[in-house]
Amino acid sequence: MKNEKNEYEKKVLEQLKKFGGSAKSFDDLYRPLKKYMRKGDLDRALGALERQNKVVYSNPGYAIVSKKNLIPCTVSRLKKTFGFVRSDADDKEYFVAGRYLNGAMPGDKVLVQTYVGRNDLIEGKVVEITEENFSRFTGNIVNEFGELKLVPDTLSKYAMKIEDAGDFKLREGDKVLAEVCHRGRSHADHKCRIIASFGSSLKASVCAMSVLELNGLTPIFPPEVIAEAKAVSDQRSVSAELPHRLDLRGLPIFTIDGAATKDIDDAISVEKTESGYKLGVHIADVSHYVKPKSELDNEAFKRGTSVYYANRVIPMLPKELSNGICSLNPQEDRLAFSALMELDRDANIVSYKFAKTVIRSRVKGVYSEINELLEGYNSKALCEKYAEVLDVIPVMNELAQKLRGKKIYRGAPQISTVESELIINDEDYCVDVKPHESGISQEIIEDFMLCANECAAKFGSENGLPFVYRIHEDPPAERVETLKMGLTELNIPYNFDEGVNPRTLSQILEGVRGTDKFPVVNNLVLRSMAKAKYSAEPVGHFGLVLADYAHFTSPIRRYPDLAIHRIMSDFLAGGSDAKCRERYSKFAYAAADHATETEIIAMQTERGCEDCYKAEFMKSKLGEVYEGVVVSCVPHGMYVLLDNSCEGLVKMDSLPWQDYYYDEKFSIKREGGGEQFTVGKRIKIRVTAADVSSGNVDFDYIAPAESRKDA
Repeated sequence: MKNEKNEYEKKVLEQLKKFGGSAKSFDDLYRPLKKYMRKGDLDRALGALERQNKVVYSNPGYAIVSKKNLIPCTVSRLKKTFGFVRSDADDKEYFVAGRYLNGAMPGDKVLVQTYVGRNDLIEGKVVEITEENFSRFTGNIVNEFGELKLVPDTLSKYAMKIEDAGDFKLREGDKVLAEVCHRGRSHADHKCRIIASFGSSLKASVCAMSVLELNGLTPIFPPEVIAEAKAVSDQRSVSAELPHRLDLRGLPIFTIDGAATKDIDDAISVEKTESGYKLGVHIADVSHYVKPKSELDNEAFKRGTSVYYANRVIPMLPKELSNGICSLNPQEDRLAFSALMELDRDANIVSYKFAKTVIRSRVKGVYSEINELLEGYNSKALCEKYAEVLDVIPVMNELAQKLRGKKIYRGAPQISTVESELIINDEDYCVDVKPHESGISQEIIEDFMLCANECAAKFGSENGLPFVYRIHEDPPAERVETLKMGLTELNIPYNFDEGVNPRTLSQILEGVRGTDKFPVVNNLVLRSMAKAKYSAEPVGHFGLVLADYAHFTSPIRRYPDLAIHRIMSDFLAGGSDAKCRERYSKFAYAAADHATETEIIAMQTERGCEDCYKAEFMKSKLGEVYEGVVVSCVPHGMYVLLDNSCEGLVKMDSLPWQDYYYDEKFSIKREGGGEQFTVGKRIKIRVTAADVSSGNVDFDYIAPAESRKDA
């Protein structure tokens, strides 16, 4: 029987070779082979050859895998039933169906055969794993026929056998961190060992811990870093520095942050003059305390950024610095690095300088309180608290409005994004979620920080210094094509004859703002953009429409800011541009590259943790009815964003009728017409499921009464 099977496979390969490498349908292949085998034999032979990576199915049929045409790739990410690989040569990403992953894991180096898949898209098949790189992953413990196994959060839908549970007393429902200790031919055959157990996967804070651990993030600093932080945090160092700094303690400087903020790293001063305005942005002088290649510096470089989620922070620097000597607390002398700018009446920057200073903040301003003052709610208590800076507040607002107007005039696209505010109770459960509202004072601070960041980038560029810039490149060509297709489908006029520029995108957005089409267009424009990143080369910032831009204003929580503080400080202290290039060129490139990597990890971590907390909240709302907006459509359903900023999936198979289909664009429609769901449509849903561990929430669509009646 075995020889007979091998003979069938041999015959199939011989026939495919005769076709000269072109893909043939099952029927075309069977026609010359029917004198040797039945259809069932051919089907089994093809299946065996696919598993051996000798044959690949490529629309419209089967073809021999050609080794010389294999593409070296890296597995970029895996989901439960599919994955993606990225070409090592050109960074192009290919979809890989689960059955074609052949047990490959994230980070693995693989050889990939491409073929024409669904909807005529080029897909991939992992033919060979050339280098195994993946190890750690998170998942939930399940009981399968009396045996405890591990279901990975993303890697596959199969429960993995636990070969080594360590000393952990595992229970069904536990969230754990594991690593692959034995590779099989498929994900179902892999085995793992348990590295850490966090507790019940039903609690968001537990799941968040696993996300942090998986990404190598911890709030705990090594003992040598803490010791160094304590050693440099001596208040006497401020007094010792006074003779060497510009003394700005006489200015009405103050900070504005959230009420709970402890790491206060920026303060402002504003003065109206005959010719315009004087704007001071005063930043904690972190580089004075964190010296190059010190224990503090090495740890800050490694972390790259602070990570904020729920009501917690994983800081870049120990609290002795971030909440202590570097925090610009009110009525305390602090060392600062100040951007001192002069602007004309139209808020154009006339001149600027950077100086090492000592400041004394008058008051710890709070966003909500400043907003009340700007709106005219001048209670006695607020007036007393802000007495020393009360006259500055309206001037501050006047200047910020002009700066904002300039940004809009430049053509910077005003893209809408939704951020969430999570309400966590004393038991560490998420009890409410609401959209984060940005008030007038938040926008004022943002505008002032942008101004200082722009001047910092100019300082680096004009003085020929090695630097870390914040760059935002032009939209990639393939994303522009997708944008064009979308705008054409929506009958929205555009003119990209001279390329895509910010003003054109801004005009497109403003043309549909306030209409049902805005959510779709906003999403299209957002997805067309390149990702902002850090670079040692000043290529400009597309979204802000600025030739030079850098991050200067948060050295407590972002390493690129600390990096340019160090370079600028050295130059201002008398170092030549040549000396700075010799000392910092490699450092600038390394800091930019690593900061981009850590920022991506931080954003993914924050998003993953937030999803767990949102799911925890929505789990308490099962059966409740909400209204929301369809924000995207996919082959398996549509995602709906609720007014509280939580998002969930309405699965295609849960819709009232079975003849719905995805139009490959922005809608889910019924065959032959009738009700359809398009991005931007407002609908009612019922919460049906919420999985805290994965952060996934499911909804059911509630049809209007008239629709149910018609049905």
